[in-house]
Amino acid sequence: MVTQSKRPSTYLSKSLFLRGLQCHKSLYLHKYCLDLRDEITDAQEALFQSGIEAGLYAQKLFPNGVEIPFEDVSLSEQVNLTMREIEKGSERLYEAAFRHDDVFVKVDILCKGEQGWEIYEVKASSGVKDVHLDDVALQYYVLTGFGLAVSKACIVHINTDYVRYGEIEVDKLFAIQDLTDVVMEKQGLVEESIKEMKTMLRGDMPLIDIGHHCDDPYPCDFHGHCWQHIPEDSVFKLRGRGPDPYELYRQGIVYLRDIPRHLLSEQQEIQVESFLNKRNIFNKTGVKEFLDSLWYPLYFLDFETTFMVSIPLFDGTRPYQNIPFQYSLHCLEKENENLTHYEYLASPDTDPRRELAEKLLQEIPKNSCVLAYNKSFEARVLNDLKGWFPEYTDKIENIINNLRDLMIPFRKKDVYSWQMEGSYSLKDVLPAIVPQLGYKGMEISDGAMAGNAYLRMRQLEDAAEMDRLRTALLEYCKLDTLGMVKIVEKLRQQCYGALR
Repeated sequence: MVTQSKRPSTYLSKSLFLRGLQCHKSLYLHKYCLDLRDEITDAQEALFQSGIEAGLYAQKLFPNGVEIPFEDVSLSEQVNLTMREIEKGSERLYEAAFRHDDVFVKVDILCKGEQGWEIYEVKASSGVKDVHLDDVALQYYVLTGFGLAVSKACIVHINTDYVRYGEIEVDKLFAIQDLTDVVMEKQGLVEESIKEMKTMLRGDMPLIDIGHHCDDPYPCDFHGHCWQHIPEDSVFKLRGRGPDPYELYRQGIVYLRDIPRHLLSEQQEIQVESFLNKRNIFNKTGVKEFLDSLWYPLYFLDFETTFMVSIPLFDGTRPYQNIPFQYSLHCLEKENENLTHYEYLASPDTDPRRELAEKLLQEIPKNSCVLAYNKSFEARVLNDLKGWFPEYTDKIENIINNLRDLMIPFRKKDVYSWQMEGSYSLKDVLPAIVPQLGYKGMEISDGAMAGNAYLRMRQLEDAAEMDRLRTALLEYCKLDTLGMVKIVEKLRQQCYGALR
């Protein structure tokens, strides 16, 4: 039972306004039922940190500004501090605070130009999105309503073509788009939206069902609450192209078993029928064809890379470019020989790329078969290494040319378990094919978590915490390649009856 606080609160901020544009129910829950909110994921935390870092760098585009403090400072005091700086003649402010119509906003960068004040909203994205326009439009509404003469409203975003060499060149790292005309056109919609949200907040929780808005433009953090009525075997488990699950849901079709089969693609029909009948698929001909494409020595390779880093870490790298810092490599020199394991995890205080590349090239002999899971990722990392170190082009190209993809038999559904629920991700395939192995309970259980752990290590001074994260990273990456080894063993056993 969701209950409302005793006294309605119609106060809005930028984040609350944008939440309300996405879904009134989400805004209501955030205002009155915050305890129902989901936990923040590692991926969301990474995006948040990326935004903070980008904001700090963007301030260098407009140096010598005055920052309005916000930690342990009330909203009213932040507004007062902003006005004092303006009255003193300060022309560049960071995190300037304003309030109008019971709506509070903070402006990333506020500058006094020749024609008036200029708003610069910093985004860690690679371009301008519709939600960014709504963000800046609200700031314009509040600042002009407050009485400030605003002449320009801009978005500052990351230029992903920028390549770092030496110190960060902020004028090249960022691009600025003047959106004043669009923002002014939105003022009527902003005012109307504010009225609608305030009216909603004075009443009962709106009856809004789930829909595409649950993830657009951002994943809602009340997903767990709003989706609790959806069963495990629902239409939202469908994978791949086919009918829109939300359209099926609106028609009253909730369970997989109730979907008219003629609406499903061939791959989806396999998923549904396998799930309903608890049936597995093993196409021996297709699997043999895949296994026969492999040869010895056989290496199982997995990279871990940085995740969502907007500010390039090293020379020769771009914003959001994946930087490899770790790999795991299992090796079978010949059939039925003992398994060998190699691994690399960079020291967090160095550029890992050259050392990683050189160690990897020493460990993989020429013309070896190299098996990856979703080889496009490993190929992309290897191509990046080739670009950074052209002296190793021939050796790296040899590995790329000999890459094989363990995902293939699962993507083609030559091998399929009903427990995979339509997925061919290694995280779903491994526990279904090799039940004794899986990622549940691991401190690091996916690539985003691994990338975030490495970035945390770069900031740590606590040796014990560093060792703990290092151990967790090594265990996770090792499981990825060991899992591939065990999957291939299982496929061979099912095809040939025993390891050959």
